[in-house]
Amino acid sequence: MSVGVLEHVNLTVKDPQATAAMLIDLFGWHIRWQGEALHGGFTIHVGSDSQYLAVYSGPGGEAQVAANSSYTQLGGLNHVAIVVDDLPAARKRVVSAGFTPGEEQNYEPGHRFYFRDADNIEFEIVSYA
Repeated sequence: MSVGVLEHVNLTVKDPQATAAMLIDLFGWHIRWQGEALHGGFTIHVGSDSQYLAVYSGPGGEAQVAANSSYTQLGGLNHVAIVVDDLPAARKRVVSAGFTPGEEQNYEPGHRFYFRDADNIEFEIVSYA
């Protein structure tokens, strides 16, 4: 049996263009595709040539805010982890983008910090260097 590879994760956001721009600025990604999506919504696929995040919003930018924490909601998204080569440089880009990084943590197998974006999605930025 061959090993599966994660291709993408689809996230609901308020503004796909703003989220895609943030991801491009922070991680050097590019837009792979964008267009109309499920239920008259709009999606942007942003990432590398082999993996990406699909950032989706319903018609007219409709999105619902979950009342519960993702960590207590069955099926909730807890965080999205992004691997970088230079953790201090990534932290500076996150701060420059107006986000507040959490404390850095160092445990096997890497060094990491977390931050929440404008849609309250938690990102883990990790380096194995």
